[in-house]
Amino acid sequence: MQKLDSINVLGGVLVPCSRDPLTGFFRDGACNTCAEDQGSHTVCAVMTAEFLAYSKYVGNDLSTPRPEFDFPGLKPGDKWCLCAGRFLQAHDEGCAPKINLEATHQRALDIVPIGILREHAVKTD
Repeated sequence: MQKLDSINVLGGVLVPCSRDPLTGFFRDGACNTCAEDQGSHTVCAVMTAEFLAYSKYVGNDLSTPRPEFDFPGLKPGDKWCLCAGRFLQAHDEGCAPKINLEATHQRALDIVPIGILREHAVKTD
């Protein structure tokens, strides 16, 4: 699998999303992606209780630990590389989490308009 260039939606260098819990399609802490990443795990989101409940409701339980996959389960405040389509779906349903634009891969723009991403952006350190 060949990583695409690590460029964020603002045109700059993609910064890490989370190392604890370790996220990303490559589990490298960043929302890097490649052609094989069918889900486009490119949106660096800050989990909320509302979004975690929504995700579970639509069939992707992100809050339950899955030790067999080295997955600790997410809690509010955790950062995670979400599928761009799921983020857009949550936006359309009114429960999208906040995101870090500098840690969101430019490939997210293939699915989510920049205006929607900016609408949910948080200020970064």
